Amino acid sequence: MNIEIQPHKLIGTVKIPSSKSMAHRMLICAALSKGISEISEIDSSKDIEATISVMQALGAVFEFREAEHKIIVTGIQDIPGQAHADCNESGSTLRFLIPVAAALGVETTFTGQGRLPERPITPYIRELTKKNIRFQNQKIPFTIQGKLQPGRFELEGDISSQFITGLLLALPLLRERSEIILTSPLQSKPYADMTIQCMQQFGVSIKEKNGNYYISGTQQYHAQNLSVEGDFSQAAFFYVANAIGNQVILQNIPETSTQGDRRIVEIIEKTCYHQKTAEDISETVSEINARDIPDLVPILAVLATFSERPTRIIGAERLRIKESDRLATTASMLNTLGGNVKILPDGLEIQPVDSLHGGTVDSAGDHRIAMCAAIAATRATEPVTILGAECVAKSYPAFFQDYQKLGGKIHGIHLE
Repeated sequence: MNIEIQPHKLIGTVKIPSSKSMAHRMLICAALSKGISEISEIDSSKDIEATISVMQALGAVFEFREAEHKIIVTGIQDIPGQAHADCNESGSTLRFLIPVAAALGVETTFTGQGRLPERPITPYIRELTKKNIRFQNQKIPFTIQGKLQPGRFELEGDISSQFITGLLLALPLLRERSEIILTSPLQSKPYADMTIQCMQQFGVSIKEKNGNYYISGTQQYHAQNLSVEGDFSQAAFFYVANAIGNQVILQNIPETSTQGDRRIVEIIEKTCYHQKTAEDISETVSEINARDIPDLVPILAVLATFSERPTRIIGAERLRIKESDRLATTASMLNTLGGNVKILPDGLEIQPVDSLHGGTVDSAGDHRIAMCAAIAATRATEPVTILGAECVAKSYPAFFQDYQKLGGKIHGIHLE
């Protein structure tokens, strides 16, 4: 699906979708719980559907009440001997649920689409094979066999926090104590913090000491009735829209949150559009370390394009193995529209411009690139065409509907 956006200011109110990151975790914890959980204020997306599909294959039961934005989850009662797990394009689903399936002792075949087969699972192959798990193949599609044994798991801290989350979710199910030892500081730590918070809500405890995690065995997840908070990674698009001249009121944003992407508010206030200290003014280049907020990098590049001085985004080398090579596709998106972005080994360097001249952007099948292009279009002088705009369904299916309700002028699709 290709769309054309006529430059136009966004004005109005938007309800931010529920946090995809938190929804993944709550649904998994609910599926591992004894009893029936009710997860409300949850919005569907392809990634969430993938996690639900895999947990169904592992024996959980889900009842959808779409009109109420609610999912009723009956925890796994009978563990299957074998399962087929289609993770679609969701890296979270794949990396969260490999250890879970292993802990349950289910022989599971994992499949996926898009760039998911290219996303590495090397730490699991190395560590889980030491604990009685056999991998038939090194990448998707692959099958795991065996039942995970407890013990010591050593992981590099500069890998995706998704590996930490997967182990955190799975290890309490084992009979004895385990520990996750990090050989270097953990990047994207707020995501691990979010996992621990969610697990605590379901009655499972994790001890963290000196950057390592200690997990008691034979723990039981307990069913809960919980609501999913709004998603700062999706809100970021509209926060930046406001920073570059639009007028959008954001609803469903929590006052407090463990989401790392809540930093978008602080970054906007500090970097570009509010009063600065003498120290800030003396700097010639703004620098943003994206180590803990990798999902924000594309929209931060849009923000920086209209900043008051050059911006350097660092700590983002892992973006090369997302739904696209996000360093390359972010730079291409903005440069095509008239921006000035240079790719660095671990990030981006952005020179500010007054406006964009419009053009055609290839989303490369990446939801965040498509949404960033739409926000950038509000500061273009000519139309912006987005190729493959349907990819927003991965995380925010209603994005273009919301965009149009705010006054965005979209051609090429019918929106009710």
